[in-house]
Amino acid sequence: MVTTGALLHGDVARHLDFSQEEHPVALQLGGSDPGDLAKSAKLGESWGYDEINLNCGCPSERVQKGAFGACLMAEPDLVADCVKAMRDAASIDITVKHRVGVDQIQSYDFVRDFVGTVAQAGCITFIVHARNAILKGLSPKQNREIPPLKYDFVYQLKRDFPQLEIILNGGVKTLDEIDCHLKYVDGVMLGREAYHNPYSMAAFDARYYGDEAPAISRAEVLETMIHYIRNQFERCDQNTGTGIRLNSITRHMLGLMAGMPGARRFRQLLSDSEKLAANDPTLLLRAFEQMQAS
Repeated sequence: MVTTGALLHGDVARHLDFSQEEHPVALQLGGSDPGDLAKSAKLGESWGYDEINLNCGCPSERVQKGAFGACLMAEPDLVADCVKAMRDAASIDITVKHRVGVDQIQSYDFVRDFVGTVAQAGCITFIVHARNAILKGLSPKQNREIPPLKYDFVYQLKRDFPQLEIILNGGVKTLDEIDCHLKYVDGVMLGREAYHNPYSMAAFDARYYGDEAPAISRAEVLETMIHYIRNQFERCDQNTGTGIRLNSITRHMLGLMAGMPGARRFRQLLSDSEKLAANDPTLLLRAFEQMQAS
């Protein structure tokens, strides 16, 4: 997620650069000014993003001060104006991610009317976090855990708007849960689980898209990432003249061995500041070997 202010007044390359391996990739924007969002959406399209998503779900106080995130759910007409401006400026998909309610608003009518209004502006894809956003008193982490899940609200949205693509988000961790939700909605988004247990997605292509190719192994993931890291080191040196730290990449890989014997040892080695200081990407393989030997 990038704010419109950061894009329009900051280092565009720093915020928008990504590697081609990441496709399809979405740019989530934070903002509430239709003009600024239109310019940012156009920038995202020019940088090769496949989708622009408007953040109407983040509950943090810092986000509220910027007049975007979940507080925008109380202004569906403004959100519709923002969506229209982005659709007019860019030809790629414009989607909205939001909650089912804000603070003590418990009525389904609230989210139904929000989706209905925004859909009139041409948005056809809604990613729905099935919890209320509590704008005061809960941290972002607590907002992902404490407000009760209301999957029935998301199911009802699909029944009320069969022409829209409704994607459910919130608390989903297992294949069985995904399969259950897909009986009622068009898609399921994994959030924290995709980060903490990324290899759980290795079977998705075969399970959901009919891909007959065998899933890549964890060892193959590490080999591919070593190649990727080396490319990033070279690319960064050429483009900026300054290097990047190995930890800036490997710290996002700590969950790769989740559920495997020795996973704790793998995490420890990839968190060892002395070993990381060498900036040697083969540390990944050494950590894997020590994990297997532990």
